[in-house]
Amino acid sequence: MVARNSDKFIVSYNRIDQLMKDLLGTNEHMAFFRLIDFAKKKNAIIRRYEADLREFGDLRNAIIHHRTSLEYAIAEPHDDVVKKMEEIEGALAKPITVAQMFQTNVTIFQETDSLSYALKVIKDKKYNQFPVYKGNSFKGLITPVGITKWMASKVDSDSFSRKRTMLSEILAHESNRDNHRFIQSKASVFEAVDIFKSSVTRGRRLEALLITEDGKASNKLIGIITPMSLLKIE
Repeated sequence: MVARNSDKFIVSYNRIDQLMKDLLGTNEHMAFFRLIDFAKKKNAIIRRYEADLREFGDLRNAIIHHRTSLEYAIAEPHDDVVKKMEEIEGALAKPITVAQMFQTNVTIFQETDSLSYALKVIKDKKYNQFPVYKGNSFKGLITPVGITKWMASKVDSDSFSRKRTMLSEILAHESNRDNHRFIQSKASVFEAVDIFKSSVTRGRRLEALLITEDGKASNKLIGIITPMSLLKIE
């Protein structure tokens, strides 16, 4: 017997209900909408799908409370509703992490590297942001804005050399030194989206999220996320 959409919907709904309880560390009975209220404070995936979950909560109540027999449901959800519900369930059960999507071999630069060398790497690898270190110590993120401001500062100079200019000098021209944040590898991609959005709301737009295993600058850099790279999941 082929499962009806209402049955598949209810099964997925119940699993999401339990996943939110697991997230909150409780097995106490709690209304679905109240679970959403609490869970969204801790989980970016719930925040991402909050409107859908609330609509689906209303639909679930209509199906359950108006059912007059096992064979009859007042509402049979459309295929795309069931698909969306199962998508949310999957995102909660097995979140796609930033490491899964963005981990790569990151080219890092030293303060003593020349601008000429950095520009060559930018040309070859199509980078727009690049991390600068002093040994193993992270010093900052250089962006096209910083390079442009450095060039503007030299406009009245008789001469300047890209080969002699070190990246430490360019870094000093980054007006927003707080243009990045570190994020741990197991964070979900929706958490990364939230971080970028909240930075815009605060008026301090981030240029990149830098991925390390534990989200600390002292660890090895294993990936970079930019706002543009996240457009594929929005």
